[in-house]
Amino acid sequence: MSDNGREQFEVPKDMRSMAEASFEQARKAFEQFVSTAQATAGSIEERNASVRAGAKDISSKAFAYAEKNVQDSLNYAQSLVKAKDLTEIMRLHSEYVQSQMRALADQASEMGQIISRAAINAVKPKN
Repeated sequence: MSDNGREQFEVPKDMRSMAEASFEQARKAFEQFVSTAQATAGSIEERNASVRAGAKDISSKAFAYAEKNVQDSLNYAQSLVKAKDLTEIMRLHSEYVQSQMRALADQASEMGQIISRAAINAVKPKN
């Protein structure tokens, strides 16, 4: 029993080990995907010299955000696997949700600025 007469939930060690191995496998698969995607993007950019700078900025930033968000999610999942009780799981979840909301707001704001700059540059007359 824990504080206030409530039982604490503990994750069994075997389950935690299995989950950690699964998350490590998922992390490695994601890193391989990112590596392959970056190589492919670089190859496409080399072949297509007419890619506009604005579109390149938008896609680069979107890719960076996606990578960061997936990494954050993997880190969150891994922290859940290591949680010792339900109280810690709830705390981790609350922290993760709050940080993701801040990150998404920041990302949306920055993407809006990048898209606005790209639109302005696209309609500028050429001298």
